[in-house]
Amino acid sequence: MQRTPHPEFLAARSGSAGMRLRTLILLRWMAITGQIAAIAAADRYFGLILPLGLCYMAVGLSIIANLVCMFILPENRRLSEGESLAMLLFDMAQLAFLIFVTGGLTNPFALLVIAPVTISASALGLRPTVILGSAAILFTTAAALVHVPIRFADGTDLTIPPLFGFGFWLSIVVGVLFLGLYAHRVATEVRAMADALLATQMALAREQKLTDLGGVVAAAAHELGTPLATIKLVSKELLDELEDRPDLIEDVTLIRDQADRCRDILRNMGRAGKDDLQLRQAPLEQVLREAAEPHANRGKTLHFQLAPGPGGSAKQPIVLRLPEVIHGLRNLVQNAVDFAASTVWIEGEWTDKAIVIRIVDNGPGYPPNLIGRIGDPFVRPRRAEQEAGRRPEYEGMGLGLFIAKTLLERSGAELTFANAADPFLSPEERPERCGAVVQAVWPLQVLRAPPGMTGSPNRPFPV
Repeated sequence: MQRTPHPEFLAARSGSAGMRLRTLILLRWMAITGQIAAIAAADRYFGLILPLGLCYMAVGLSIIANLVCMFILPENRRLSEGESLAMLLFDMAQLAFLIFVTGGLTNPFALLVIAPVTISASALGLRPTVILGSAAILFTTAAALVHVPIRFADGTDLTIPPLFGFGFWLSIVVGVLFLGLYAHRVATEVRAMADALLATQMALAREQKLTDLGGVVAAAAHELGTPLATIKLVSKELLDELEDRPDLIEDVTLIRDQADRCRDILRNMGRAGKDDLQLRQAPLEQVLREAAEPHANRGKTLHFQLAPGPGGSAKQPIVLRLPEVIHGLRNLVQNAVDFAASTVWIEGEWTDKAIVIRIVDNGPGYPPNLIGRIGDPFVRPRRAEQEAGRRPEYEGMGLGLFIAKTLLERSGAELTFANAADPFLSPEERPERCGAVVQAVWPLQVLRAPPGMTGSPNRPFPV
């Protein structure tokens, strides 16, 4: 079945596109204030002759645009990517016009054309950033070639050496490229990490809901047991007193039988709630089988191998049934089953200091160039080209291993990813266990259940 992201997750991701109108309005007011201050200072304190009419006309257009946006559109509106691009292009064109009428690259404020590019790289996608970067380079080049010179009070023009002018132009171009790429890269990684953490939080929330449901079921079974016992007792007494009323005996018998039926149902529900969801400890093998159970009938063979390591006791350790551990191991098993050719080995080992769980498959393994990045969000670590033909219905988001790694590491585990064999060997040269290897190691005192521990309330797991 094709895997699709949860609707809440999609909504959260779509919220990262575009910007809020209020943010752009605030940034534009700051730019307007700075432009008015710079024009006034150049005119009054430095004695520069500027085309004030054209300068204030450009500033007035920005003021009108801001007022229109404030009074027509709600400030809390989130703009689409295209709308955000249009507003940033307007601001860049307005700034480029001001630079054109105030000396071109002799104006030190020409460097500010980088600002819209940086904003786009931080908040928008790659396409609008490329468009704004190209526009910034185009406007800067045009201003370097054609512009209205700045004049002093004595009528002389402000000039700079050609070499300095070329260097200033080059610095702006390099700044546009470097800051744009850098800001876009950082913002992409931040958004990817936020999306992945959101997916992890949602997975844990679903796990906690199941746990809470089991507790409610067990509590209901316990609380309703007494009233049902009372009904059964009263019905039995009524049967003894109504021996001469055969017309009523049938009704009382029905009440007793239905009470017995309710008692049996609640007993099973309570047992299921306790056994499946409220049990806080179990043997290591049971925990591994529970984690792998959803993937046991997917056409791949699962082999469980458990044995003590050096210094380990012959008896399996009793470990905590932590939801984060089970869910994390389940994701690892799912990934192994997805890419295994036929078999997945799930191994458990314990010593006097640690518990080791190892999952091995006989699939293609991890690409060597990605092993160091496995566990990062939105990284698909298997060979997509090979798997596309074998499993065309599969569509992953690269979050499974990230979620598993995050959950298990927060439970105290240390994870390592490797290949069981050289991925470049021929099929005839590869051993049986030739695929990916995932190993999780916990300190024994972290995962082992304390002696004499009984059921305890579920605790929230911080994300």
